[in-house]
Amino acid sequence: MEFYLLTGATLCLIAGFAHTLVRVYAGKLQPGRVNLASMIGAFALLSVDLWLRGQVQRSCPLYSLFDVLLFMAWATSLLYFLVGSAYRLSLLGTFTSPLVLLLLLLAQLAPLSRAPVPAAARDPWIEFHAALSLIAYGAFALAGIAGIMFLVQDRQLKKRKGGSLLYNLPPITELAVANTRLIRLGLVILTVAFAAGFISGMQVNTLKFWTSAVIWAAYGILVLLRQIHTLAPRKTAILSVAALAFILVTLPAIQHLSSAK
Repeated sequence: MEFYLLTGATLCLIAGFAHTLVRVYAGKLQPGRVNLASMIGAFALLSVDLWLRGQVQRSCPLYSLFDVLLFMAWATSLLYFLVGSAYRLSLLGTFTSPLVLLLLLLAQLAPLSRAPVPAAARDPWIEFHAALSLIAYGAFALAGIAGIMFLVQDRQLKKRKGGSLLYNLPPITELAVANTRLIRLGLVILTVAFAAGFISGMQVNTLKFWTSAVIWAAYGILVLLRQIHTLAPRKTAILSVAALAFILVTLPAIQHLSSAK
């Protein structure tokens, strides 16, 4: 069943992405029903898969890198549905679906263990901490995507180059606001996740702790500098994209250290 659910979710995203490429080539890039339907279909299939894995493991499926990649893909999609319309980022799904597709492909194609965690290793506070951390990373992922949209818009405006992409992207001021707000949202969620981890009394690998602390501090500094108006929107966008890249690169190492004895 899992094979069919994940394959179906992947095909939904591939179909949506292919449709987007066709529209870009035709010069008619607009938020369409096909892209939205592909995101909804992938999210629904991912939700069913995670629920089934949770039933088998009798816990939130977050203990293997395979689970983490699936959960982050799910969390990123969920936050897109929750905040995309709120920030008037109608084209956000077009930029989000490739990232979700990448996470799904990594989970399915990489040689990752899918074995359930032993029952003795489960702890509700640790699960709460892990789930919130990945939801925070989902918010940071959307912030990075909003940053990419900002940089694309900024580049086209500076070159005075029009086209369907320029005319369909949200105003650059709205992208700057969305980028900052998503960083703030992710930081708040990640702070609560850290608090849950401390409450649980969980033992954390030193390198994992400092890697997570660096991520928290980096986004905290971004929020602080934006709050005191010393960091320009363009630099904020660049740093949010760089921070997202850092998360994606270090996520496998963090998960490996989480499961290390």
